[in-house]
Amino acid sequence: MNRIIKNISVSFVCVILMLSCSKDEFKSNTYNLDPFVRFNFLVNNNNVPLEYPAVGTTLIPLSTYTNQSLKTLKVPVTLSSPTLKEAVRVNFSATTSGDSNVFSIEPTNELLFEGNKLTDTISLSFDNRWTKNQGINLKLESVSNPDVHIGNLNSIAPNDTFAIKLGEINTTYKLSTSKIEIKGELGEVVDFKLEFPNGFFRSEIENASFFNFRNGFKYSLTRDDFDENINSITYHLTLLEDIQDDDVSYITKITLNAIQDYEIKGQNSLTIEKPLITPRDVKVNPAANFYNLSDPLYRTYGANWFERNGTCSWFAFNAFTFPVVVNKDDSNAIQFSGQGTADISDDVYHDAFKIGFNVTSGTNTTNSFGLKNWFTNESTSAANSPGFNITSALEFFPEDGNNKTKGIVLVNQQDIIIAGTNGKSYTIEIAGEGTYQDKGNGLFEISFDLRLTNQALFGGTVSSKYKIYNKSTFPTITPLSEPCLKPVTL
Repeated sequence: MNRIIKNISVSFVCVILMLSCSKDEFKSNTYNLDPFVRFNFLVNNNNVPLEYPAVGTTLIPLSTYTNQSLKTLKVPVTLSSPTLKEAVRVNFSATTSGDSNVFSIEPTNELLFEGNKLTDTISLSFDNRWTKNQGINLKLESVSNPDVHIGNLNSIAPNDTFAIKLGEINTTYKLSTSKIEIKGELGEVVDFKLEFPNGFFRSEIENASFFNFRNGFKYSLTRDDFDENINSITYHLTLLEDIQDDDVSYITKITLNAIQDYEIKGQNSLTIEKPLITPRDVKVNPAANFYNLSDPLYRTYGANWFERNGTCSWFAFNAFTFPVVVNKDDSNAIQFSGQGTADISDDVYHDAFKIGFNVTSGTNTTNSFGLKNWFTNESTSAANSPGFNITSALEFFPEDGNNKTKGIVLVNQQDIIIAGTNGKSYTIEIAGEGTYQDKGNGLFEISFDLRLTNQALFGGTVSSKYKIYNKSTFPTITPLSEPCLKPVTL
């Protein structure tokens, strides 16, 4: 009986090994298996396809996929074998249950494997909008080398076919950033992008009126040419007047208009500002007290006066915190890396007076200003709620311009986008001010009021008190004897 159980277990392990193979684990003779060719289509946790050579060692290849994007869909096919002495050609077929004019395919019917090239890719480009219930079926038909088996060496998941269902098209667009600061020099040029995460058809957007303008200075706006092979359009704003008065702030705001067949999803407005200029010594570099790039998990810690379980209290939060990267010629630039070498390609400069909040990688969000505590049904994906990642959030103004221990702090006024899990999206203006100071032993405290403005959510402008620290160990904050806000349903 034990031997039977052992044999069953070994067989089960072999099946699992073949099912979970997401890269070329069988290209050696470790398992004494015949070489085989199969579809190796993988997606990440957000159901976004991985394009070769990207791999996921714990992912299982799919046999079907629902596509809602206009971007070229790339379907990898992998040959599990040692290095090839002779080229292997694999023929495949592509059939559709709908309009064949919707897509084009490259190559048309033959894949090539040779030497160390053990993966080839079938690319499907979409030329027209499709109707519902259309599908595309790919099938591996034949191999030039009779020793190569078609499909995995099992009957459970052979991966010798791949079915693509063309689902409801999801075409969205957004701006690449929420705010750009300019120097105010005549002829100055700044760039921003209009992004289409799922692609676009040129014929549908080339004459579209994307923007609404509220202008505070004179400028021209041009764009690069574009086609369906890119997922964004780059715009160039050129300043047509000199606005370098240090005592005046000039602001232009660009907001997205709704267009047919495309949904605004994400950042919908851009503020371009020539800010007030306050003399400050960059060598003081107060921003550097609030980030540590040698620690990828570095965070600042804080609390805001907010309702929790029906009672006002200091509601704790933390957020990944980073410097604001700027150009060398920025008036607040201080060099972070690349010093002392002739090669300037690796030079990095940070704003000596600004910090922001963002994730280290991926498509999620951090908890800037603890804003996730303000809502009860917030979507935390960056695609829906980019406002949870505020990459330029706070600016420091040292006392007398050169004080190393204290000064004024301002919240970088801007519009952010927050959405609910129900799909409803809101534009919220943030602003605020306060102070910062060295509390001793390397502990810095920022104390400020944060104001949020949105008529639908808050009936106008609301405010909450905050403390932020550069260390997780900070003194107990004394409760306030004043009312507080409570979470809002989006």
